Amino acid sequence: MTRVLLVDDDAELSAMLAEYLEQEGFTAHAVYDGEAGVAEALSGRYDIAVLDVMMPRINGVEALRRIRATSRLPVLMLTARGDDIDRILGLELGADDYVPKPCTPRELVARLRAILRRGLPTESAQSSSDSICVGPLQLWPARLIAHWQDEPLMLTGSEFRLLEVLARQAGTVVSKAALCDGGLGRPLARFDRSIDVHISSIRQKLGTTADGRPWIQTVRGQGYLLVKE
Repeated sequence: MTRVLLVDDDAELSAMLAEYLEQEGFTAHAVYDGEAGVAEALSGRYDIAVLDVMMPRINGVEALRRIRATSRLPVLMLTARGDDIDRILGLELGADDYVPKPCTPRELVARLRAILRRGLPTESAQSSSDSICVGPLQLWPARLIAHWQDEPLMLTGSEFRLLEVLARQAGTVVSKAALCDGGLGRPLARFDRSIDVHISSIRQKLGTTADGRPWIQTVRGQGYLLVKE
């Protein structure tokens, strides 16, 4: 069974979410502050964590920063509805996705399953043991391993799948809708900036080409393109 860590100071909400998750086939454990959340997240006992931004002792953003210092555990952030600052900062620090509060348990479960699917080999990866090579980039989708210029490239699960989608279509423009569907496992929502933030993070990790261009280029009004060299 998939083990979910809930980190939220709202004990009533956590109990309700835990009950729903268990009805859906998950096991869930809740803690109620950021420090306890970090300790549990780093214990190795969980498959994914749900992390609220607003919490006592240390907030969710700082908790995520500490988790990402040593762990690639998938993390879903719970953010205040309309609060772009926390949302974007969470994604920049390595959150896999976010859900605005208040959210329905059904929506939360759908997002959790989408994130967990990203950690599984894609059909194309399962049918082939070959890696994907684009210039200095090499991906092994079945193992979620990436190398850049022959060095390990540290990516979150979301970043890996987005880069995989771009690499499979290197040299052509991929729309945000296609990236969201193929990389995040969900439809693109109106005003959703998560793709842009994830792409920005990947760009920073790749650096620029010899002539100073970003390896992932924005094609205004259309989407993104991974340079093929």
